[in-house]
Amino acid sequence: MKKIIYICFLAACLSLQASAQTPSDAIMMGKGQICFGLFYTHDTWDEYWEGTLKRNNGNIGTLTRQTVMPMFSLGLLDRLNLLAALPWVRTEASAGQVKGAQGFQDWGVWLKGEAFKLDNETGDLSLHAIAGFGGPASNYLPDFAPFSLGLGCLDASLRGVLQYKLDKGPYARVTGAYHLRGNCIIERDYYYTTQGYYTEEVDMPNALTYGATIGTWLFDDSFKIEATYDGLKTLGGHDIRRQDAGFPSNRMIFTRVGGGLQYYFPFAPNLSVTASGGYVLSGRNVGQSLMLTGGVTYVLGLWQ
Repeated sequence: MKKIIYICFLAACLSLQASAQTPSDAIMMGKGQICFGLFYTHDTWDEYWEGTLKRNNGNIGTLTRQTVMPMFSLGLLDRLNLLAALPWVRTEASAGQVKGAQGFQDWGVWLKGEAFKLDNETGDLSLHAIAGFGGPASNYLPDFAPFSLGLGCLDASLRGVLQYKLDKGPYARVTGAYHLRGNCIIERDYYYTTQGYYTEEVDMPNALTYGATIGTWLFDDSFKIEATYDGLKTLGGHDIRRQDAGFPSNRMIFTRVGGGLQYYFPFAPNLSVTASGGYVLSGRNVGQSLMLTGGVTYVLGLWQ
């Protein structure tokens, strides 16, 4: 069987661009409020980039990654929120003889603060800072291309979110983050990338993520629609060699476009449904993925 590409995009939270509150938006829960969310993501690709060469693989066919992710965001203070998520992932291919994997992927926690907010007659400008930390939630194999659940390493991130929102609904937002990654452990004591290493530890490259969003609230702020552009770039790593397997420390780059909807029901204003999608336009050592997400959120007041 031909060896195949390793693919793992961002932490699941970063892909849910239409959900209630994420580490990459400017939404804040008030003090004592908590928002619970449950999301399902269906992610597929049948072509990938081996370095800069775009190709398919008859031993994979179409790779499918399904994710079920519960999460919450809690208003510790009016300008300080705590977020947490724990995705469960299942991977499988339509061709070949290799069975996929399933289990909990990476836990994640974030502290999200509103650094400043400037109001004027037409809208408001806000800046948010988000510090995050995450790591493997189960003993999955990071070196199991392309069926691995995740990268298998600790990830510390610092993100900035700048948004301008008009009083009548439209808004624009930009975001950028730096991800500091720890080493991952594989189940062998030798591997080869651009040279041989006699160790089970893999030095993972750090990464940058970024994004831009335009959207608007309609119908008395009960319906949101937005368009998104986002991407990933690892700071180092190496290309997949021709006909070789992918590896956790591969150089990974992609740009993606997408959009999302969110609707709050008039008979239950604390309840909303969300839907979003994204498609990878270009990449390096990643799959050309189509991702579709749906979910529900509910907001409660715990105190005050």
